[in-house]
Amino acid sequence: MEERKSGEFVGAFPAYGYIKSKEDAHKLIIDEEPAEIVKKIFKWKVEEGIGNLAICHRLNNMGILNPTGYKKKKLNQHYNNYKVKKDDYSWTPSTVRNILKNDIYIGNITQGKRRVKSYKIHKIEQVPQEEWITVENMHEAIIDKELFEKAQNLRKIDTRVQNTGQLSIWAGILKCADCKMAMHKKCCINSKGKKYQYYICGTYRKKSNKLCTSHTLKVEELEEAVLTAIRLQIKLLINTENILQEINKYNKKKIASNNIETIKKSKEIEIEKINNLKKGLYEDWKSEYISKEEYLEYKQTYEQDIKKIKQTITSLDKQKEKEEKVLSNNNKWIEDFKKNKNITKLDRTIIQELIDYIEIHENKKITIHFKFMNELNVATKLCKEVSG
Repeated sequence: MEERKSGEFVGAFPAYGYIKSKEDAHKLIIDEEPAEIVKKIFKWKVEEGIGNLAICHRLNNMGILNPTGYKKKKLNQHYNNYKVKKDDYSWTPSTVRNILKNDIYIGNITQGKRRVKSYKIHKIEQVPQEEWITVENMHEAIIDKELFEKAQNLRKIDTRVQNTGQLSIWAGILKCADCKMAMHKKCCINSKGKKYQYYICGTYRKKSNKLCTSHTLKVEELEEAVLTAIRLQIKLLINTENILQEINKYNKKKIASNNIETIKKSKEIEIEKINNLKKGLYEDWKSEYISKEEYLEYKQTYEQDIKKIKQTITSLDKQKEKEEKVLSNNNKWIEDFKKNKNITKLDRTIIQELIDYIEIHENKKITIHFKFMNELNVATKLCKEVSG
C-alpha cells in the first residue's frame, strides 16, 4: 500500500508503451515502438475523429500486434490475457478503448483498481473509482494532457460513428442549450424523396418529451451558421491584432499593467491600514477599553476584510498575466483563426481548433463558445483603454 501511495509501480506487467527500468523495477520508462502506436491511436481518435472499430481495422491492416501479442512475441514475456484467444493478436475496440482512457500515458500511476475479495477462492472484485490510488507525474508522458483530455471528452459524450467508421465533425461539440445534453443526429427522407440530416436534443429523443423540447436543427443550417460566425470572428481578430501591434509598437502595453499596479498599491495600503487598526484594537483590549468579546468580534471582521482584499489582489495578478499574454507576440489563438481566413468548408480539425462547444436553442439559434473568448475579451478591453 505504501508503495502505491508513493507512486511506485508494483504491477507485474506495465501498460502497453512502457517497460520497467533496469535500474529500478518500480520505475517505468517509455518503450519507443509501442509508444508510437499509442500516439497514433490518440491522434486518429481526436484529430481524425475515427471510431474505435475503424482504428482496429487500421492497426490490423498495418499488421500491428495487439498489446498481448507485443508482450509475448517482442518482449518475450510470459503474459496471458484470458480475454484473448490463443494466438489471436488482432486489435479489438475494447483494447483501443482501454488505451484511450488510461492516464498512465500522461505520466500518472493509478493502482488499486482491483482487489482479492477472498483469498480462499482468489475471487477478484473491482474497486470503486473513488478508492483508486493515483499519483501524478511519475514517469515520462507519451501523450500530452491536452490531447488526453480531448480523448476523454469524446468518450463521455455522443460520439456514435457513422457507417464509414468516421465520427461526425460535430461529435462532442453540440449541446442542447436548455438541458445541456448532447444533440443526436438523425437522418430522414422528405415527401419528395430527398434525404436530409438534422440534430435533435438527446433528452427529448431518448428520455421524454416532457423533460425537454426537440431543439431540431438541420445539418446544412448548422454548417452555414458556424461558417458565417467563424468568418466574422476572423475579421474581428485581424482588426484586433492590428491594434495590439500598434500598442506594442508604441510600448503602450505599460498602460494596462500600470493601471493594475495602481489598484494593487491602493489595496495594499488598505491592508496596512486594517493591520494598524488591529494593533490598536489589541492595545484597547489590553487597556480594558473594550471587552474580550468585542475584541474578538472586531478582530474577526478585520481579518475577513483583509482576506477579501487579498483575493482582489490575486485576481488583479491573474488579470495582469492575461493582459501580458495577449500583448505578447505569441498569440497562437489569433494564428489559429488567421490560417483559416479563406475558409470555405468546415472540417473536424478546424472545429476542434477553434470551438469549445455549441449550444442549440429551440428557435434554431445557436451560441458558439469559441476557445479564445477570454483572450479576445481582454484584447478588446485593452484596445478600448488605449483608444480612450
